[in-house]
Amino acid sequence: MIKAIIVDDERLARQELKRLLATHQEIEIIGECENADIAQEMIAAKQPDLIFLDIQMPGKTGFELLESMEGPVPDVIFVTAYDEYAIKAFEVNALDYLLKPIEESRLSDAIQKMLAHKNQEQEEQEQEPATSENEHVLEGSDQVFVKDGEKCWFVKLSEIRLFESEGNYVRVYFESNKPLILKSLNNLDQRLSQKLFFRANRKHIINLHWVEKIEPWFNGGLLVVLKGGEKVEISRRQAVKLKERMSL
Repeated sequence: MIKAIIVDDERLARQELKRLLATHQEIEIIGECENADIAQEMIAAKQPDLIFLDIQMPGKTGFELLESMEGPVPDVIFVTAYDEYAIKAFEVNALDYLLKPIEESRLSDAIQKMLAHKNQEQEEQEQEPATSENEHVLEGSDQVFVKDGEKCWFVKLSEIRLFESEGNYVRVYFESNKPLILKSLNNLDQRLSQKLFFRANRKHIINLHWVEKIEPWFNGGLLVVLKGGEKVEISRRQAVKLKERMSL
């Protein structure tokens, strides 16, 4: 059962969404609220798995709510009357973006996407044991074996500038190569040296020695440009950690 909260300042919109969700028995609505401040308290108290989140609300927007949250952020499906926020919604790793009035087929697609995401996370947890305290932390001088199909590389970690999550795989960026390895980003994050690598967001880990330029980005976030040309967004919360790490 997926526990969900609806955050929308329009009462009729909340009622309509609850009506549509009534046919989806895998979703349990454990709360609803009309603004971001109430939502933040409810999320902290009830720990939902999923938030159906409006964007334009009195006070804080839906984006500002996510940026102000501490700790793990639940999965998010944005529900809004405006389509101009779609790109920004996926930049903050939302599962989906539904336009009002909500079509039943689109809502079903979004829920299926969320269930697939949950199944993937569960499979990763079952397949990969947690890193023990005594397990070797990989430093920049360490070399790792990378295999993608018939191609193999023996690469020094300091030469890898970026790890990018793609489903059950991680794409590894070094030189002009971008092989895929069967690994989760969470597992890599536990193994990699925190002095050299930084978890930029849910999808990316960057090598700090490969940072060429840092630019201000939306809502207090940062845009990091790597020497290989890749651009990686960092949310406001992670941007604070990066500034502390790099003494900006």
